[in-house]
Amino acid sequence: MTRSTDAGIRQYEHPAGGWDALGAVAKAIHGQMSAVSGTRIMLRNNQPDGFDCPGCAWPDPKHTSAFEFCENGAKAVTWEATRKRATPEVFQRHTVSELLGWRDHDIEDLGRLTHPMAYDAATDRYVQIGWDEACARIAKVLNALPSPDMAEFYTSGRASNEAAFLYQLFARAYGTNNFPDCSNMCHEATSVGLPQSIGIGKGTVSLEDFDHADLIISMGHNPGTNHPRMMTTLHAAARRGAPIVVFNPLRERALERFAAPQDPLEMATFSATDIASDYLQVKVGGDAAALKGVMKAVLALDDDDLAAGGAGLLDRDFIAAHTQGFDALADDLRATEWADVERASGLSRASLEHVARLYCKAKATIIAFGMGITQHRLGTDNVQQISNLLMLRGNYGRPGAGICPVRGHSNVQGNRTVGIDEKAPLALRQGIERVYGFTPPARPGHDAAEAVEAIEAGRSRFLMCLGGNLAVAMPDPQRTFAAMRGLEMVVHIATKPNRSHLLTARQSLLLPCLGRTELDLQAGGAQSITVEDSMSMVHASTGRLPPPSDQVRSEPAIVAGIAKAVLGDRHGIDWDALVADYGRIRDGIEGVLAGFADYNLRIRQPGGFRLPIGPAQRIWHTPSGKAQFMVMPGIQEDPRAAGAAVLTLATLRSHDQYNTTIYGFDDRYRGIFGRRDVVFLNPDDLAAQGLAPGDRVDLKAVPFEGEAASPGAVLRNLTAVAYDIPRGSAGAYYPEANVLIALSHRDPRSGTPSYKSVPVRVRRAR
Repeated sequence: MTRSTDAGIRQYEHPAGGWDALGAVAKAIHGQMSAVSGTRIMLRNNQPDGFDCPGCAWPDPKHTSAFEFCENGAKAVTWEATRKRATPEVFQRHTVSELLGWRDHDIEDLGRLTHPMAYDAATDRYVQIGWDEACARIAKVLNALPSPDMAEFYTSGRASNEAAFLYQLFARAYGTNNFPDCSNMCHEATSVGLPQSIGIGKGTVSLEDFDHADLIISMGHNPGTNHPRMMTTLHAAARRGAPIVVFNPLRERALERFAAPQDPLEMATFSATDIASDYLQVKVGGDAAALKGVMKAVLALDDDDLAAGGAGLLDRDFIAAHTQGFDALADDLRATEWADVERASGLSRASLEHVARLYCKAKATIIAFGMGITQHRLGTDNVQQISNLLMLRGNYGRPGAGICPVRGHSNVQGNRTVGIDEKAPLALRQGIERVYGFTPPARPGHDAAEAVEAIEAGRSRFLMCLGGNLAVAMPDPQRTFAAMRGLEMVVHIATKPNRSHLLTARQSLLLPCLGRTELDLQAGGAQSITVEDSMSMVHASTGRLPPPSDQVRSEPAIVAGIAKAVLGDRHGIDWDALVADYGRIRDGIEGVLAGFADYNLRIRQPGGFRLPIGPAQRIWHTPSGKAQFMVMPGIQEDPRAAGAAVLTLATLRSHDQYNTTIYGFDDRYRGIFGRRDVVFLNPDDLAAQGLAPGDRVDLKAVPFEGEAASPGAVLRNLTAVAYDIPRGSAGAYYPEANVLIALSHRDPRSGTPSYKSVPVRVRRAR
């Protein structure tokens, strides 16, 4: 790796976690809150009578310890519960044009929004307006649109079940299924691929399953940064001797060595626990090839065992009773050449055969994966190959076994469960008609990329965002930003300002909402909301802090107020009654959706309740009633990556980052401090281009054959960092590198943009 001769780039020698993590927590509290109030609120984070962390979706243990938060969870909480305020006076001091020149970190660091605001083009400023006026303006625009399908309703994963359910109920009562959401950009490949494989688009394991796993395979994620509380689980598994095999292009420190802040001995002795028993640095875009290689080796081991007189290593009873398609998969694997597997994956046959032996030895295996699997042109296929591998040995429906997609945001899974779905499932539509008496539209709506394309083409004229930073999160900012500015109206329901809010339409509104940490007082008294974690546990979250101002409303109250203004008495829904007592919203969810029986009663239990997961009982809600082996033809992620001097780039989050939110400018585990203008490259790839560590370089996107490159498809003037990453691979920070990703560069099956497989060329900066 590049050494300290380059400013802000130096080797980081410590384990993940430990005292450095506690120091970062203290710094986060000091920077946004007082030490007393910050410490007090953190002790309520992820507690049964407290609030759910607005960060990741990793589940809470049944026996909650004195503190159940991590470094990046502390950053998320203090960023939301900050003492800083973005008041109307702040917006009077700064024009929108001025704010657009600020760094993303500094825009959000203005603090919490305190009043409803409307953009005034004459002064180029946001100015205060009243809530009634804001709702009336929205109603005027929506009710004047020629078609309800000219409106887009975006949802961030931070929204509660109650807010998301009301939001989709309002939009469907208005007449559209246009629900672009953050899931479209992260785990949509899971939501599309797993229902075809196993009948449900969610993980099948519980947190307790990790205590019983004989083998854990971790693919395509960096838990030490993006879901750090998972490290406690992996730490415990490593300490009891369970092998943990990692497939990841970069050697992420937390997956190498971790010092648990909750472990007094490790903290007192400055020691750490080795996490990965085997670390396989797969090429960016080589995951499917690696998975096919492991499965091919499993079949060979099974053949050898049978030839030696054994019973074989496949779970033939499971395959016969519970699956279809095995023979087609086996034929495809046997026809796959090892030379092709090695070339596409960047891994040796010997290393993949070693993993196959570990897998065949284990009685129960969990495979956990993140967006390094899903954010590819073949992301859906990647997910299905993971499921294929698990099915070969019956690793569904028994303790310690199953699939574990690790969701990045605290309630992105819950949003989908309660109806944020552009595909409008039949059961959901029937439930809404049964409970609320109107027939929702059946036609499919827009996902996130389709929404941007519709806005760009003028087919959509209105956008409402329930949280998030949509424009910055999407690929191809030149097209996306221009499209947003062409809207008739954009409405942002948000806690803090961000860059998307500054891409003003003809009319732009900012509506301030409560955060997870804050007291939600409605006509019926103090309210709790609910969320669903990555393992389908639904539990309550209750904030206690005072709101930033008396003009800040809850997300359900904002949605209901807009719905009343737009719909009037249409459909007879009593929006005021629903908001007065969120228990009534939960009654509606229970009536519409299966699995929520006794919803209001069960969330009173510490830890909440788990939604039904069919594959955990070997029940498969597929058309055939069986799990399906899914064949993926070939193994090449993207033929452009085979060109001369073409590297495949993965976009990365830094350790001081959560989604598009930049808390700071350090990425300490990777040795980057005070900057983000870097690209991680293999030293041999640098040398092949006549470059040296520390040189300034440009990255240029490689278009599809016959496709014109976007004029902005160059990321300029980065510092080259020599890093331990496979040859042919590169890494740069998101969202800055989104400029290299065409809006059309996405998985054709799920629509997920290919943030983690971007063919590029590296050249000396011009």
